[in-house]
Amino acid sequence: LGGVPRLGGPKNPKIKEIISLNPDLILLNQEENTSQTLDALQKANMPVWVTFPRTIRATLDTLWTLAGVYQSPIAAARVETIERAVKWNELALEDEKPIRYFCPIWQDTTAEGLRWWMTFNQDTYPADVLRAVGGVNVFSSRRRRYPLAADLGMAEEHDHGEADTRYPRVTLEEILQAEPELILLPDEPYNFTDADRADINQLFRDTPAGQHGRVHQVEGSLITWHGTRLARAITELPSLFTKIN
Repeated sequence: LGGVPRLGGPKNPKIKEIISLNPDLILLNQEENTSQTLDALQKANMPVWVTFPRTIRATLDTLWTLAGVYQSPIAAARVETIERAVKWNELALEDEKPIRYFCPIWQDTTAEGLRWWMTFNQDTYPADVLRAVGGVNVFSSRRRRYPLAADLGMAEEHDHGEADTRYPRVTLEEILQAEPELILLPDEPYNFTDADRADINQLFRDTPAGQHGRVHQVEGSLITWHGTRLARAITELPSLFTKIN
């Protein structure tokens, strides 16, 4: 927005400058912002609201709350429009068989040269967005194991305590066995490029997605950004989940 200062990013906000603005409300997200940021703002007696929506419903509830806090009829009308669009889209898909998809959000290689991809399971906002547009996650029930070697099936699992298990790291073999019909390559948090797409097309050429040319690069914010970006997600993503004749 024009004239609105940018005070760092989610992981490195300029705390002193934020405090100096004396804001009425500071929105934090449990996944995107650090506990150090929260502690610093609370010590300065800043009004902080930490959000952590894992579903479309929770996201809409957050937007409704914000519209109420600021008593904005315009914002309320926009949220109502988004909610109706979500409902209409879900009704249209009621009798449709969902498309089985795989959506990596990171990739890397172990020291031993084993490739892996991070994805998400059913307990996440991205999974709920893609459910609402016609998809079913091939790794919906896969939980993350600790350490990495255990997640990749190379070692015993350790006690993870309260560590997040919603973002598993999966191997080439697991993905091939899952046989996704559609593979989505977002541009964030990992930026899957044209070269990555070509590589993944080759690696997964024997999956239904590879056989039918259904490996697509997509705007990551449509999948991972909760909030008003949901309106674009509901409009733009369904076309990727159409059935093959």
